[in-house]
Amino acid sequence: MKLAEALILRADYQRRVAELNTRLERNAKVQEGMAPAMDPMALLDEQEKVIDAVLTLIQRINATNASTAFDESMTIADALAARDMLRERQGAVRKLVSHAHVGQSRYGINEVKFVPTVNIAAMQKRADDISAEYRKLDTRIQALNWLVDLNEG
Repeated sequence: MKLAEALILRADYQRRVAELNTRLERNAKVQEGMAPAMDPMALLDEQEKVIDAVLTLIQRINATNASTAFDESMTIADALAARDMLRERQGAVRKLVSHAHVGQSRYGINEVKFVPTVNIAAMQKRADDISAEYRKLDTRIQALNWLVDLNEG
């Protein structure tokens, strides 16, 4: 199985766990004298099996990411961490741009006037540059995922 296929399967398992949670919540209690639509204990047993399967799969994915070279200087796990930090940087800069925008909300001459403390255009360009770097790294990661075989468990 390729790493990308395992990632798709992991997402499916995680959706299944969430779906089972919803079913458990709906069937946890019923009106007195009524029976639940689904047996909560059977749902819980099924969920436990899916959770065990996703745990094993995540461990194999993590082992693969940690042992597979992304390039000459880092593993896939390192590239994923770098990608995550690019997302954080991008979010911080975009939030700064959003908060720096000044609307004209003054109603009278005596009211407080706000002005940006940063160059909004420069910060927007910085956010766009980080986004481009993120997309480039993410594309390389996704491509490699289709080439790498998942480590055996």
